Amino acid sequence: MISFEGRHLPKEVVLCAVFSYLRYTISLRDLEAILAERGISVDHATLNM
Repeated sequence: MISFEGRHLPKEVVLCAVFSYLRYTISLRDLEAILAERGISVDHATLNM
């Protein structure tokens, strides 16, 4: 089981970001832009896994 304790974003947002980053060869800045289009405000540095 994956623990989401201490995360600032909902579990669904984290999973969506990880899936998108791993499934499609996109940069973190592109992922930031995709999430922004969906109304989720994050910085690309926050997405750095």
